[in-house]
Amino acid sequence: MRIDLTGRTALVTGSTQGIGAAIATGLARSGARVGVNGRSEDRVAEAVARLGRDVPGAELVPVVADVAGEEGARRAVEQLPDVDILVNNLGIFGAAAPLDITDAEWRRYFEVNVLAGIRLTRACLPRMTEQGWGRVQFIASDSAIVVPAEMIHYGMSKTALLSVSRGFAKHAAGTGVTVNSVLAGPTHTGGVEDFVYELVSRDLPWDEAQRAFMREHRPQSLLQRLIEPEEIANMVVYLASDQASATTGGALRVDGGYVDSIIP
Repeated sequence: MRIDLTGRTALVTGSTQGIGAAIATGLARSGARVGVNGRSEDRVAEAVARLGRDVPGAELVPVVADVAGEEGARRAVEQLPDVDILVNNLGIFGAAAPLDITDAEWRRYFEVNVLAGIRLTRACLPRMTEQGWGRVQFIASDSAIVVPAEMIHYGMSKTALLSVSRGFAKHAAGTGVTVNSVLAGPTHTGGVEDFVYELVSRDLPWDEAQRAFMREHRPQSLLQRLIEPEEIANMVVYLASDQASATTGGALRVDGGYVDSIIP
């Protein structure tokens, strides 16, 4: 399957590292003009330079803005006003004892993981529906369904994204715009690598450490290893394509079989 996104403009929030950077790379490789977003001008510049080396000739737009706030969202849209593909990837995660999560933390997780995507979707969707083509995606998580006891606030925010994406898909019905969420499973990123080594011996080589982590702490996984960010990006790039024109209102899993369900 050859995916060609030439002529499309994409914005990937939180795309200076991890899953977001892999998504930006995948979209650029398919020919899209890509807005690379982060809060720090230096980090965005570094990410743009790195992506430019990985994808020679890519058309990249630095979008320096903290999209977790109203002002930052407005600035992002001003810097990249013609978005055809919006990937709401920005998110925070962390472990906390359930009864120790403060009201402020509950609000912060909702603001960053949920409301940031809602704001940008509100801003970008009208243009997409007017032109009769657009793609909106929310990067959710297996934690939306298998809520971890040590990350209830994170799970709550990802469950909310499933409702948000389904609702916006209904709003966009019949317009040529699709809205979906992607349920990412346990994924290999820098932060997760540190998390793994907190739970298993640091003396183990990485391949052994991640498999021990999955075996002991994520035994539901059928993949039995962490997912690579590029594997998440593959699904996002497909959903951004013309080939996915009949897929909307969905919650598509890239979870390595982690969620024990036969329904996608």
